[in-house]
Amino acid sequence: MNLGVALALYGLRTLVIDLDPQGNASTALGVDHTVGTPSIYDALVGDSTLTEVVHPTTASPHLLCVPATIDLAGAEIELVSVVAREHRLRRAIEGYIAALPPEKRPHYVLIDCPPSLGLLTLNALVAGDEVLIPIQCEYYALEGLGQLLNNIDLVRQHLNPGISVRTILLTMYDGRTKLADQVADEVRNHFGDVVLDAVIPRNVRVSEAPGYGQSVLTYDPGSRGSTSYVEAARELAHRGLDLPPVDRSGTPAAATAFAVADAPAAGTQDGQ
Repeated sequence: MNLGVALALYGLRTLVIDLDPQGNASTALGVDHTVGTPSIYDALVGDSTLTEVVHPTTASPHLLCVPATIDLAGAEIELVSVVAREHRLRRAIEGYIAALPPEKRPHYVLIDCPPSLGLLTLNALVAGDEVLIPIQCEYYALEGLGQLLNNIDLVRQHLNPGISVRTILLTMYDGRTKLADQVADEVRNHFGDVVLDAVIPRNVRVSEAPGYGQSVLTYDPGSRGSTSYVEAARELAHRGLDLPPVDRSGTPAAATAFAVADAPAAGTQDGQ
């Protein structure tokens, strides 16, 4: 969510799809996600198009959001009997982009995955061109990372040959502890250039911002958390210029879709 706001503040058209039934990304972007609000549930399970469930945000005119309502909690069960259930989100995104004129198509589509490896996360991995993994600087996050990577490999083999982990972002970094340095070093040694140089520190403003329906960038632009996300977004955008394009021949050119999948961990910091 904070990366999406940062990209939009740079002038890049960005769409955030909240695929987590908790609706945390929707809350932080100031988008209503009460029961009855047109949401991603209507596009996945119902007959709505993505265009009908996209909402403006309070963060930037360049940032749009598809919210998640509590109805999404039952989508896992309802999708079981649906034909091509793993491809519902991908087809919705492709239809949305195709319906827009080139000058209005998003540069980035960020899909906020739920903290579980079910049908919703599977839809995100099938829809995405790339996977962005925020990793907390805790050892429990490293333990969950292996399982996540195995599932991504399975998706690549059977459903989406183009998906790959191209970005890892270290979050909740506390430079006062040796643990944070050890985890950061282990991740960088194992994944190399995939890990962004920018690191998101532990910062109380990041946790406070969603309570005001804002991202940390609009809540406190001068905070360490805010400037760190700006740097991460800048690095992400520059990397996108250098990386070879993903072959998605069926999708109109304009957007790069990121499935943002958290490595399971013992605790979380809101907004990260």
